[in-house]
Amino acid sequence: MSVLVGLIVMLGMLVIVPLGLGLVGDPALDRVRRLWPLFAVPGALSLWLPRGGTATALALCYALGTLLLAGHAPRRLARTRSARPVEAALLTALVTPSVAALALVAERSGHELFGFGLGILALTVPHFHFAGFAAALVAGLVCRAEDGAAGRFAALSVPLGTLLVLFGYFIGDWTELAGALVLTAGMWTVALLTWRTVRVAGGERLTRVLLAVSAGVLAVTMVLALSWALGEATGLPHPTLTWMAATHGLGNALGFALCALLARRRLQDLTHPEGRTA
Repeated sequence: MSVLVGLIVMLGMLVIVPLGLGLVGDPALDRVRRLWPLFAVPGALSLWLPRGGTATALALCYALGTLLLAGHAPRRLARTRSARPVEAALLTALVTPSVAALALVAERSGHELFGFGLGILALTVPHFHFAGFAAALVAGLVCRAEDGAAGRFAALSVPLGTLLVLFGYFIGDWTELAGALVLTAGMWTVALLTWRTVRVAGGERLTRVLLAVSAGVLAVTMVLALSWALGEATGLPHPTLTWMAATHGLGNALGFALCALLARRRLQDLTHPEGRTA
């Protein structure tokens, strides 16, 4: 499982985050996006080294990049002064990689954090790249494209669900289950709105395929997430963490996040060929 998780995290660091940042359309993020490989490559290398000083130093380099990214959240909020759901989702996307980086530094140094073992910390890293950054960003982009009640619900429920899951780490399994319910409802709404987008994607067959795959995979992977959270809270039979990494984790990384962001990039290029706006 460690090899699979490492590959998923590498995809998040090296591809998903910079690709997603390019879709935000905020010129203030351009410098961070250009510099991102300087932080992401050391972070990716840290995954394959034995725990210790070198791996920790490389992970700290990645953490610095995520802190620079997170620092844009309060500046964006001060600039836009907007409490719109789409802004809540985008701000969440800017902050969540730093949570993943904190877990990575602790895990690579071999130290438990807030009482969580190294195995849980290792899984927290991909979770906050995909259930955090990618899910919040895609929800925000969907809301930006379809600013109706469903879009606003998706944009708000993903950040709220992510926070509840994070709090559930400290409070208990039932809070984590509540977060999974909210997050699932939000992501299913994202999937529904994505299906609608498939019908208006014009003659771009590849774009339609990417949108359809991301929506279909998301509908399935969130069932797995919900079943795991329900099992943890109630003691009912549920998938193991290894099975979740191979199904929910891999599906969300490749089928949802990568396909959704590639499709949104193609849609953005088709809709606004003259440039992007925040």
